[in-house]
Amino acid sequence: MAIALDNLRVGRRYLLINQGESRRLEIVLRLHGDNFKVKDLDTLEYYTIEELLQWGRGKDYDLDEIR
Repeated sequence: MAIALDNLRVGRRYLLINQGESRRLEIVLRLHGDNFKVKDLDTLEYYTIEELLQWGRGKDYDLDEIR
């Protein structure tokens, strides 16, 4: 079961699966509301959660903490 966006914590790492894509993310900063600045652990690029979810949540949407 996916974690709710308001339960994300700065400094923690998560696996996001959506629309057939899988990303390992680290939360860098809470911006406002349910939006966060995140670092992609594979490409080292920075995104916001809003950018990653701008096309909606697919049937395969899952967000879980990784250790």
